[in-house]
Amino acid sequence: MSQSKQNIKNGSCPVYKKCGGCQLQNLTYEEQLRFKQNKVVKLLKSFGRVEPIIGMENPYYYRNKVQAAFFTDRKGKIHSGVYQSGTHRIVSVDDCQIEDRLADEIIVAIRKMLPSFRLTTYNEDTRKGFLRHVLVKRGFSTNQVMVVLVTGTPIFPSKNNFVKALREKFPQIITVVQNINPFKTNLVLGDRQIVLYGKGYIEDELCSCRFRISPKSFYQINPAQTEILYGKAIEFAGLKGSDTVLDTYCGVGTIGIIAAKHGAGQVVGVELNGDAVRDAIQNAKANQLNNIRFFKGDAGEFMESVAEEDKKPDIVMMDPPRAGSSEQFLSSLIKMSPKTVVYVSCNPETLARDLDYLRKNSDYRVKKIQPVDMFPHTQHVETVVLLSRK
Repeated sequence: MSQSKQNIKNGSCPVYKKCGGCQLQNLTYEEQLRFKQNKVVKLLKSFGRVEPIIGMENPYYYRNKVQAAFFTDRKGKIHSGVYQSGTHRIVSVDDCQIEDRLADEIIVAIRKMLPSFRLTTYNEDTRKGFLRHVLVKRGFSTNQVMVVLVTGTPIFPSKNNFVKALREKFPQIITVVQNINPFKTNLVLGDRQIVLYGKGYIEDELCSCRFRISPKSFYQINPAQTEILYGKAIEFAGLKGSDTVLDTYCGVGTIGIIAAKHGAGQVVGVELNGDAVRDAIQNAKANQLNNIRFFKGDAGEFMESVAEEDKKPDIVMMDPPRAGSSEQFLSSLIKMSPKTVVYVSCNPETLARDLDYLRKNSDYRVKKIQPVDMFPHTQHVETVVLLSRK
């Protein structure tokens, strides 16, 4: 039986019920795709025809970003794993069917190394201890690996020996970063970082473009499906050499840089995360692009300021977070009145809400709707929508 047809509800994932991260593991992959297609159709059918969802050929081990929390039980045994869905309880996990296998191996190795280096895990109640989380990012096309050790204190005994021992086990690791987070918070990463080895970032390739990935910068976690997702976004945009493109919520500049390299005249990217903007600027340089600029700022506020200017973009590409776009952003979009809007959504519920606002308050109409399965075995689904003025 092929992996895509395999039904894994019979216990192949031992922590399926405890973890709660893969909500659809009780369905075969074909059933999952039908479930997601029906979900998108139900929410968006009033706006137009929904194309068949694009699934993965091999929907396993696709996450290029893996993070694990660490704790010590009452018997003194160190555990690593994931937070149970909706709680702050840690479920011990050694390998996960949707996470990169190499990343999982690195996390397990770090856990086993802690006692020999006399390193403790952080206790959130006593606010004492050393290691809180480990974050591993891997460039699937470059095989470059970054390890981020999130610690409760900046004091790291034998750090050089620890890094050396880790790299001897995994030569793919090209950079190791210590991130210090001493606060009582649900955020994994703190504000302060120390590069222990390498340059503090890795690189990956996507749609023939090269991208720099830092510890804090956002980068899509499923590279195979991201190529398809962004390819559809560029196709929907119908780029011409004379077009000016505004890439909002741009992250490290992925969509904007791909647009700049594949037909756009000028591209402007805006992103609130300063680390991501710095990466975006470096990414544009790495791809030898002179037709793209990036600005740090809130997308809604930026849209308001651009809407007041005489020269407005021809195409707006938007990839907002799960909460969707703001009314401030959408009203500015209407005022700006670009000929084409490409909306990349990770939440069909907020997508439906935003499309309804545009339908009621503007002459924009939906032309194409394409769902893409970026996160197999979870209930999440990405959708690319093309809008044009009537």
